[in-house]
Amino acid sequence: MSKTKQPTSKQLLSVIQTQTAIAKLGLDINAVMTLVAEQVQLITHAKGAIVELAEEGDMVYRAVSNGANQFLGLRLKMGSSLSGLCIAQNTTLYCKDSETDERVDREACRRVGMRSMAVVPLIHCDEPIGVLKIYSERVNAFKESDINLLTLMSELIAAAMYHASKFGAQELYKLATQDQLTGLANRALFLDCLRQGVEQAKRTQKLLGILIIDMDGLKPINDQYGHRLGDEALKEIGKRIVNITRHDDLVARLGGDEFAVILSSLGDQELAKKVMNRIVEACGLPFVFENVKLTMGASVGLALFPEDGIELNKLIEFADLKMYEHKRSRKMINLNT
Repeated sequence: MSKTKQPTSKQLLSVIQTQTAIAKLGLDINAVMTLVAEQVQLITHAKGAIVELAEEGDMVYRAVSNGANQFLGLRLKMGSSLSGLCIAQNTTLYCKDSETDERVDREACRRVGMRSMAVVPLIHCDEPIGVLKIYSERVNAFKESDINLLTLMSELIAAAMYHASKFGAQELYKLATQDQLTGLANRALFLDCLRQGVEQAKRTQKLLGILIIDMDGLKPINDQYGHRLGDEALKEIGKRIVNITRHDDLVARLGGDEFAVILSSLGDQELAKKVMNRIVEACGLPFVFENVKLTMGASVGLALFPEDGIELNKLIEFADLKMYEHKRSRKMINLNT
């Protein structure tokens, strides 16, 4: 590493700007973690940045920068990763070259595209509960000033965590995996559960279904009545989806007007189609809030594992494609009536 120890004035200004942005996010811990990951990637010129939380012997990718989107929800064993060692030793660690460093999970590094990385612990209530990581595809990519900056940014997350939850890691886990508006699972938890669900489906040789659901009518509601009523409509759509699905299914809000469902242990695809049709029917029912009748609905796409894809990205892409086909067909029907 270079002997330049302190972050530059420009980098420090970015830290202050990030701190200001965090204050506006309030108690939305997932949004805070994602913001910090994106900012630290930009400032250090890393290929990607990740926030990993320690959960039941695993390090779980709970927030990522844009450069690492496809790895959200990934799990690594604490005992065989640099992140796990960072928590065990409660100290900053730097790997110059993952091909020669015995402390890292080499196969995972190759999969993600990490050749060098730095990890700093995230401290909550005096205990390390996770790490903030930057990585590069180049050997020895980071200077000491980058690592000092990483420490500063990790402290921003830690401060937000402390203000959000002073009651320990369990409450914090809930905040980090829950959509703040609807209380449903967020995108990070959805992808984590989808990875685990696919592995279980492989073992049990049962079907697994994914529904991608796009709420129809949110923009007109926001434009005509304001975002407060738009938020109420989003919450209502979430409730209706939960009421239709089974207890073991996972319902998530992926962001904006997009929702998703993991349908686990399906006996056959007919059940998935029935759930899909019932969601469309339920979401299209009238919704009256504060004496205002809001028109809304849902377009839904279904993908089945392993029939429609084996890889997570392929399954989600297939369900997305089917959802847009459904949305187009509904628009055509509306135009013709």
